[in-house]
Amino acid sequence: MRHPARLGLGLALPLALALTATACAGSASTDRPDKAAAQSTVVSCGRTLSFDRPPERAVALDQSSTEVLLELGLEDRMAGTSNLKTKIAPEYADAYAKVPVLAPKILTGEQLRAAAPDVAVAGFTDYFTKDQVGTREELAGLGLPSYVSAVDCPKESAGRAAGPFDRLFSDYENLGEVFGVPDRAKKLVGEQRAALKRAAKVADRVESEPTVVWVYSVYGDAPYVAGKSAMPSEMSRVVGAKNAFDDVDEDWPAVSWEEVAKRNPDFIVVGDLSERGKPGDSAADKLRAIKANPVMSQLDAVVDGRFVEIPGTEMDPSVRTVSALPRLTDAMKKLGYVR
Repeated sequence: MRHPARLGLGLALPLALALTATACAGSASTDRPDKAAAQSTVVSCGRTLSFDRPPERAVALDQSSTEVLLELGLEDRMAGTSNLKTKIAPEYADAYAKVPVLAPKILTGEQLRAAAPDVAVAGFTDYFTKDQVGTREELAGLGLPSYVSAVDCPKESAGRAAGPFDRLFSDYENLGEVFGVPDRAKKLVGEQRAALKRAAKVADRVESEPTVVWVYSVYGDAPYVAGKSAMPSEMSRVVGAKNAFDDVDEDWPAVSWEEVAKRNPDFIVVGDLSERGKPGDSAADKLRAIKANPVMSQLDAVVDGRFVEIPGTEMDPSVRTVSALPRLTDAMKKLGYVR
């Protein structure tokens, strides 16, 4: 997935010493009822991952993966987290405080090695590059399996016809199996499927399928918007709207404001990533850029203030993605799109 949020930092470094330390760390851990030794095999973005027992030292390469693991109650199995884009969700704050923060931004190979992991978990394949933590092939050669969200690999995932939320839920189930907590994963899937059904009920009352543009980041004068394969495209469909850039077969294409204006969306969703601290990250920055552009400023959606602000992390595939759905449906009610 080509995501506007990712910049490489550091070089991939050998992990052999870290992996040796991992075996020692795992053997010293105390037993827990849901951590009984069990073999598991799952497929993740084209790679088959086999585990002789549940991992003891997982490292999350992004906030999305961190919060999935925390939702599954796995904070005691985490050797570290990284790349926090925004404030951790309040419901995970206590558990998050127990997990070492290896890097506030994108993890380097040296930092991953120092954590002595037995699995690396990420929402996107983009994190596994030579100039970051190393490629998945390199890590596998050193004995470190890497799990990537199925949402990022729709063509390589089992059940290719499945939608993005189905693939996200398969992540929960796969991680539940790998870590020996299948009941927690099943409960989470059930709760989130119920949230989708609630949103779908609102969608039945939406008139004329309003169009929406999702703005994730703005770098210079280039907005990054949700394309056909990004999670917000499916989120739009769920709530009865249509992503205005559904004809672009990319996740987060960089476009021009003029191109956005040509699509003339009925409303605009702006992601707030204030805590990340880059220019153009906050919702306020995006709104200023939109209103300052001479073409955008003339759109009815802009003149009428038809904006929806949501945390940017809810645009990524994670346990928080469904949280955007009621925000959207409430906003669409206020904007008059729901009868």
